[in-house]
Amino acid sequence: MPLKNLRILPFNLPHAERAGQFARFVFEKRDQLQLPDRRIIPNDTKLFAQADVEESIGFYLTSDRESKKVLDLLKTGKPEPKFDFIDLNLPYTNVFGLLL
Repeated sequence: MPLKNLRILPFNLPHAERAGQFARFVFEKRDQLQLPDRRIIPNDTKLFAQADVEESIGFYLTSDRESKKVLDLLKTGKPEPKFDFIDLNLPYTNVFGLLL
């Protein structure tokens, strides 16, 4: 996807506060994750926090399937993240369906 179709979102204080909440929860429950070689949980939680704080963001699109495990763990906490996860490896019809 060309960069002209993307908006760069600066990481601001509300994102940092939410990322701290997410990171604390994930690190406390990290033994429930099946991610033995993953060292980027803080990066996952920062990106999830940005998507969660920004009201205009409804979807999180990524090809990183392992980050879904972190998000699924976050969804067991309170409050739940407010966006949907889209796996870039899946055809769009699996996510949005087909118009007939």
